[in-house]
Amino acid sequence: MPARNPQTVDEARAFVAHVESLFMPWNIPGLLAGFTEDCVIRFGDLPEFRGKAELEKLFRGRSERQIGYRLRKELRALVGDTIANYWEGEWQDAVTGKEMAGRGVEIWKLRDGKIAVWEAAFNFNERGKPSAMGLT
Repeated sequence: MPARNPQTVDEARAFVAHVESLFMPWNIPGLLAGFTEDCVIRFGDLPEFRGKAELEKLFRGRSERQIGYRLRKELRALVGDTIANYWEGEWQDAVTGKEMAGRGVEIWKLRDGKIAVWEAAFNFNERGKPSAMGLT
């Protein structure tokens, strides 16, 4: 990817597609290369953390647990140095053996063509099961 932030919707769409491709199969070095050294991560209900070393732990843990991860990302917005995307994913949980599915949104604040801040909100559950929210 270029060492500058996407400037157009087409460039942003290509950026999102590139990130998506790095998850199937897991390309942890490629994923890490797309983040700044001082990146800030706000991922689901995990405590905020910083830096590539901690991010690598997250990716390695997920890659071990999420077997056969299949991911689809779709650009939702490009505003200045910020990209918003929607995603859906499916995987087999390595611990339980259950088929899982999730979806969520991500906000990426970019610097020099890399993700400097990653904010992700999402839900996941066993595929085919009622929502864990308890709503009908």
